Amino acid sequence: MGHDVSIALTKLNLDTSGTSVVQVTATDADDPSYGNSARVIYSILQGQPYFSVEPETGIIRTALPNMNRENREQYQVVIQAKDMGGQMGGLSGTTTVNITLTDVNDNPPRFPQNTIHLRVLESSPVGTAVGSVKATDADTGKNAEVEYRIIDGDGTDMFDIITEKDTQEGIITVKKPLDYESRRLYTLKVEAENTHVDPRFYYLGPFKDTTIVKISIEDVDEPPVFSRSSYLFEVHEDIEVGTIIGTVMARDPDSTSSAIRFSLDRHTDLDRIFNIHSGNGSLYISKPLDRELSQWHNLTIIAAEINNPKEMTRVAVFVRILDVNDNAPQFAVFYDTFVCENARPGQLIQTISAVDKDDPLGGQKFFFSLAAVNPNFTVQDNEDNTARILTRKNGFNRHEISTYLLPVVISDNDYPIQSSTGTLTIRVCACDGQGNMQSCSAEALLLPAGLSTGALVAILLCIIILLAIEEKKLRRDIIPETLFIPRRTPTAPDNTDVRDFINERLKEHDLDPTAPPYDSLATYAYEGNDSVAESLSSLESGTTDGDQNYDFLREWGPRFNKLAEMYGGGESDKDS
Repeated sequence: MGHDVSIALTKLNLDTSGTSVVQVTATDADDPSYGNSARVIYSILQGQPYFSVEPETGIIRTALPNMNRENREQYQVVIQAKDMGGQMGGLSGTTTVNITLTDVNDNPPRFPQNTIHLRVLESSPVGTAVGSVKATDADTGKNAEVEYRIIDGDGTDMFDIITEKDTQEGIITVKKPLDYESRRLYTLKVEAENTHVDPRFYYLGPFKDTTIVKISIEDVDEPPVFSRSSYLFEVHEDIEVGTIIGTVMARDPDSTSSAIRFSLDRHTDLDRIFNIHSGNGSLYISKPLDRELSQWHNLTIIAAEINNPKEMTRVAVFVRILDVNDNAPQFAVFYDTFVCENARPGQLIQTISAVDKDDPLGGQKFFFSLAAVNPNFTVQDNEDNTARILTRKNGFNRHEISTYLLPVVISDNDYPIQSSTGTLTIRVCACDGQGNMQSCSAEALLLPAGLSTGALVAILLCIIILLAIEEKKLRRDIIPETLFIPRRTPTAPDNTDVRDFINERLKEHDLDPTAPPYDSLATYAYEGNDSVAESLSSLESGTTDGDQNYDFLREWGPRFNKLAEMYGGGESDKDS
């Protein structure tokens, strides 16, 4: 003996006395067969009245019933072993036994109070911790673990409870938004129950407890509340300025209701098309509307307490502008239209369509007609928002009329009916046999009948020569802007006829009272005698015996096609 012994005991069988705890054994070196010198007797020196020891066996037993760890957990027992049968003169030794009572779940949780009072602001968001409750348990470890729950009360929908494992507390949280003006007090019945119950101790009663939690809602100054989360107003675009299009409503949710002032956030209405009555929230028009410019207006209305302007709320207001038939249809594109000179009646020369800025619910429907009866063209409505422009007569002559203006009336089908007149510009052009345009430019007009073919050719030649030198001639009635430097030319032999002609023309010019008073350049021309080109006059054309051939006109290009048709084919000058 002489060594300490440690042992742990559970609650098992400690509800009665005499439960065996441990056995201690002492040894003696004396000869056990010689008298009583080796006979050992055990006795307890320390540990009474909780424990006892059997003298002969050294078995330590409990001496009291219902030993409770919660009352005392640690015990130290000192055992003495004495030889000689325990008689006087015998030798002895001692040992210490440390006994620890381990825990079992033999204690239910208990709330220290029957009623708990908590407070929370009505503005507390969902999830906010209101407060905590805690039930005590004399056990330790998992035997003391509890689970909290709300089992009854009028606040079961508004609050929740969470078990905090580390502190073994029940945290009550906000489950739904609170409103002081709607309800100011809630009552909860909260239960705490052991999570690890030992069936051996059911007889000790239910291992759970309840308490009442009263939660008071505290008032805060809240901002105004609109009657809707957003507003939608629809209005026709022809509404008169000053007309109310809708009203927003808001109230102060506080018990001491404060007056509210409405205003329009101008950042959402930079053009100041709308305005609002500050007292009643009526929204009205302050400028004319135009759906074709803007179909939607997204506004923000502000409601603020008059006594506390910092408490304000914003709401979105959507204004939809409804269409009114206030735009007339027009040509969809610019049409470059032409008609062939050889056109026949009923030929299609153009298909037209229209567009309209309006957007009627039933879709657009356009009608096409002529502003007045036209002898040259007609319009045929295809009844699919397009129309065809057709010819009405046989053949056109661009020398007589090179361009036609055709007014076309386009009407819509909405109320009130809108119409406009679009004018088609139709050019008369020369075309080939397949109707392909060749030329739309006006050609030289035909000369009056009676002129000979030779005279026509001479006139054409003069026109060509004049076109070639037109830009080189200077006018007599303006001041020359360019300094002409004379060119040196070889000296020509003197010609008396030319000199007399020029002198005569110079004299006439000097004596002309209409001539300008400043120096100007006058040009004179003289063919002279024996011209190589001979006479171009048609006066003697009738004396020519043979027919003239003008087929060469076809080789001069498109400008002379008409003359080639008139004088070609072997026709005689005399026939004209």
